Amino acid sequence: MVVRTGIGQDSHRFLPADSSKPCVLGGIIFDDVPGFQANSDGDVILHAICNAISSLTGILILGDIADDLCLKEGISCSEVYLAKALETLGNQKITHVAMTIEAKKPKFKSRLVEMRQNIARLMGLDLSQVGITATTGEGLTDFGCGDGVQVFVIVTTEE
Repeated sequence: MVVRTGIGQDSHRFLPADSSKPCVLGGIIFDDVPGFQANSDGDVILHAICNAISSLTGILILGDIADDLCLKEGISCSEVYLAKALETLGNQKITHVAMTIEAKKPKFKSRLVEMRQNIARLMGLDLSQVGITATTGEGLTDFGCGDGVQVFVIVTTEE
């Protein structure tokens, strides 16, 4: 058995408060904050997972595949990008995905289970294979001060 670990990160700033673009995180809509400055829906959680998968495969999902889908085909849903990323894994089977979110807003605590369930569903995993933590980072960065959201992800696979 070969075990591999991929690391991914993504971050986006929020749009102005009067924006009508929804905030999507882990495929879940958060109504209490504006959406993200991004060509796509800006789902930084799914983007960070895609980047972690890219670090496992060497195939640039967000830099190539998602850009083509977004700019040429008008597909701005990060769930589609994640599905494309999962297709690149070949014989690698994901055994665990862990992430930490840095943000002052939105408040995640009451929605962490829902986010884990949705990510597990999107990735074909059991709920026990998805871990999420969140922090404000004590307000030491722009994310902890409420300007956007940053996510770090580790994806573990075995072959």
